[in-house]
Amino acid sequence: MISIYQTRDGRLDTVEEQVGGCWASLIDPTPEEIARVRAAVEVPEDFLTHALDRGEQARTEREDGAMLVVLRVPFFQGEAADIPHITVPLGIVVTDRYLVTVCAHDVGVLRQLTSGAVRGLSTVKHNRFVLHAMHVTAQRYLYHLGEINKAVDALEDRLQASLRNRELLELLKRQKSLVYFTEALKSNEVMLERLQRSQLFQAYPDDLELLEDVLTEFRQAMEMTTISGNILSQMMDAFASIISNNLNVVMKFLASVTIVLALPTLVASVYGMNIALPLQGHPAAFLIVLGTSLLAAVVVVIVFWRRDWL
Repeated sequence: MISIYQTRDGRLDTVEEQVGGCWASLIDPTPEEIARVRAAVEVPEDFLTHALDRGEQARTEREDGAMLVVLRVPFFQGEAADIPHITVPLGIVVTDRYLVTVCAHDVGVLRQLTSGAVRGLSTVKHNRFVLHAMHVTAQRYLYHLGEINKAVDALEDRLQASLRNRELLELLKRQKSLVYFTEALKSNEVMLERLQRSQLFQAYPDDLELLEDVLTEFRQAMEMTTISGNILSQMMDAFASIISNNLNVVMKFLASVTIVLALPTLVASVYGMNIALPLQGHPAAFLIVLGTSLLAAVVVVIVFWRRDWL
């Protein structure tokens, strides 16, 4: 899918054709759509296909006056996925006249850029556009971290009374997401530091200030991801012990109930034998035997209760 945008009077409008100063957004493009954009922008084909490789790492590349910036951005696959939150590559191609973004998924970063919520976004100021995309990416990481923490809090309440591994496996899925986030944030931060050293954004003071904000946001996201990962790792160890302890409590209760029920069963078994037995001629033999059985069971219950076995 191709969507083309252009800034007009400070507003991001949709246009039909690629013209100078526009931004072409490619989401899961077909080969025909890639060929169409490439013919207009005149950049190497791999600039438009690198970001479609799910394993592509954050980096920058220059060739024939064009620059490719690859970012790792967060993407929510859904609660039913093996790993709900992952990272995918987002490619930003910058030339003298055009901007092109390429991604295999409709990620939140692109939705936020096209929503008009990003103040100062311009398809004409290419370097500033790249910085805004990076800034939104850092904000999206923080948003996804908040969603992961909410899910972990909900699972924590369920785990306290859990006897199964289902909730623990859900925590493991979130821990995998945090591992993906950590690696992606590291590669993004390294790429940003290289851009900072290249003095690409030295021309305008506003760009330098925005670059510092972007670095700060990424470092904050990195720190929060590390903290959340450490907490989640320790929490999983603790709750694994809690689940085991809950199971032990249930087994202890069931064993105690079995012992209590075994006493009346034992008495009934003895008096069910076809031999001479005490009280067999007494008219109230049944009630006496039943009362004795119940009394023994009550005594055992009291003993177990005082010893906290029941």
